[in-house]
Amino acid sequence: MAGSRLPRQLFLQGVAAVFMFAFASLYMQIPGLYGPEGILPARRTLRPQGKGRWPQLWETPTLLWETPLLGLDTAQGLELLSLLGTLLALGALLLHQLRHLLVYLLLWAAYLSAYQVGQVFLYFQWDSLLLETGFLALLVAPLRLPPRHKQAQGRLAGVLPHEDLPFWLVRWLLFRLMFASGVVKLTSRCPAWWGLTALTYHFETQCLPTPASWFAHHLPVWLHKLGVVATFLIEIAVPPLFFAPVRRLRLAAFYSQVLLQVLIIVTGNYNFFNLLTLVLTTALLDDAHLAAEPGNSRRKKTPTSWPKALLALLALLLELAVYGLLAYGVVHCFGLEVDWEQHTVHSKTTFTFHQFSQWLKMVTLPTMWLGAASLAWELLTALWRWTQVRGWLQKFCAAVQLSIFGTATVALFMISLVPYSYMEPSTHGRLWTGAHRLFGTVEHLQLAHSYGLFRRMTGLGGRPEVVLEGSYDGHHWTMWFAALGPHTHSPWFTSLVLRLLQGKEPVIRLIQNHTPRYPFHKQPPTYVRAQRYKYRFSKPGEQGQWWRRQWVEEFFPSVSLGDPTLDTLLGQFGLQDKSPPRARSSSSTLAQALHWMRKQLSPLEAPALLWGLLGTVGAIRVMQALLGPQSSPRAKGEKHRLAPPEDSVATSKQTSPARDVSSGSQTPRRKK
Repeated sequence: MAGSRLPRQLFLQGVAAVFMFAFASLYMQIPGLYGPEGILPARRTLRPQGKGRWPQLWETPTLLWETPLLGLDTAQGLELLSLLGTLLALGALLLHQLRHLLVYLLLWAAYLSAYQVGQVFLYFQWDSLLLETGFLALLVAPLRLPPRHKQAQGRLAGVLPHEDLPFWLVRWLLFRLMFASGVVKLTSRCPAWWGLTALTYHFETQCLPTPASWFAHHLPVWLHKLGVVATFLIEIAVPPLFFAPVRRLRLAAFYSQVLLQVLIIVTGNYNFFNLLTLVLTTALLDDAHLAAEPGNSRRKKTPTSWPKALLALLALLLELAVYGLLAYGVVHCFGLEVDWEQHTVHSKTTFTFHQFSQWLKMVTLPTMWLGAASLAWELLTALWRWTQVRGWLQKFCAAVQLSIFGTATVALFMISLVPYSYMEPSTHGRLWTGAHRLFGTVEHLQLAHSYGLFRRMTGLGGRPEVVLEGSYDGHHWTMWFAALGPHTHSPWFTSLVLRLLQGKEPVIRLIQNHTPRYPFHKQPPTYVRAQRYKYRFSKPGEQGQWWRRQWVEEFFPSVSLGDPTLDTLLGQFGLQDKSPPRARSSSSTLAQALHWMRKQLSPLEAPALLWGLLGTVGAIRVMQALLGPQSSPRAKGEKHRLAPPEDSVATSKQTSPARDVSSGSQTPRRKK
């Protein structure tokens, strides 16, 4: 591979941006979700078990154990972590000096701390993916930032032999995420995926549709089915190309992944999931593609030796063979036929579940060996770069760093094989027992996860929607909030009903931030109930509405404070607060500062805060570009005088056998 200095910087900036959005959005919801009057108070999750300080911290790794030392309760500590995380991430996004290992360690530790008390609201796949990606970011981030003038000299300056090893793990994570997401759609035996009709339901039944979802839903069915075929192609067939030796194949895989994620972002809201996946795709790029080497265009015009020309021809033939194989496989597996008269493309699944299971059993272990071979190549490349380091002290320091980061990379790869193999039970059982033990030791640190997006398509008979209603007299009901999912599977729903009956403002702000618009802002409702509806998109031509709905059943019975039914449910789910919250100490300066900050930001809605942060980043970026150092004509002349002649560049290329596959960490040799 070519150099990866710029992709690594893009990755670190992208991770910082995702952390910023994650912490900022979490901060706005803490009082209603985790405060003393919230739906699931965070203080319930951290109860000392009589263990020592360090065993307790290892078993439940969260910095919130230390909040009493600061005079804060658990929810206040969570607010402090979210604010610090937002500021740190914003700084790392804007300032190169803050893209340091220590900063990303703090970001990862802060989000892991929040994850430990976040309960069901932080148990989504994007939270797991952010924790795993955040840990990789602290390995990718440099221990020591090279001076600016060395960075400007190109890819040969200030690069250490080990730097590409942790970044390879990002590519491996992207492979696991996408390949498993494609496989589980078929192993789940979901009839919508097997019948290629999933997209005829997806846009309507996803959690948070966008306005574009309505238009996508009304596209022709044959186009929906073709979209499912394309999804299988991008998620199952393309990911092995992440490790292809031909650069253009990796770039083609990159653009296919970007296309899929952008289409998902346009037609649905999945928090920062798709943005984080886009950040992972930077591992498929290189400096040459991002124009990090402006001299490339000039060097391409120089004549090349016949071995290089032969390799280029073989690479082109391999590339064409891969594209042809992919096209044949898609046509064969999904029976694609073009109907020229009706201007449509017919498609159907031509293989059985048994055939797919046998294929999966056959390829799961080879994909692990593919990853191992790719990692071995990266290790050999890093070792070759180490041999080019000059000076015994520099060589010794590089050897220590290479040993540490190389061992960490291999260990994380071994750990990740355990959750990756979950999708194929027989392979999981044959996995090396040492990998299982290693994974079990660090599982609570959330270093590796199994993934599987859209495993089953739900809501095939219509979008199930739960509508909460409130009343003062039990006869006249007012609707003000809608939520998705059955309350028996979501115990927090009962706690939500209780808080609404109690009129707790932090919870009300989760529903309606502008209090006067809340129907019961003057007095809490006496009764609350919930009804289940099925929602469907309106048809083209129905003016002024997006949805049509049909009543299905009563979802939650009408209850009031002190109602035996409500008390029984609270006791059944363990939501009765047997230990009332202690009064917050207002004497702590830090607690007062947090209260003041909350008071200033409470009028803002979460989207306004996030857009404000995004606008701030954009404005500062523009200012940095306008006020940045401009290269003078004299400096340009010195640069041209210092540049090596064309023949010396060609000579150095021929004398460096691994130049094309390394990131250029070696020091250029002096002329004799």
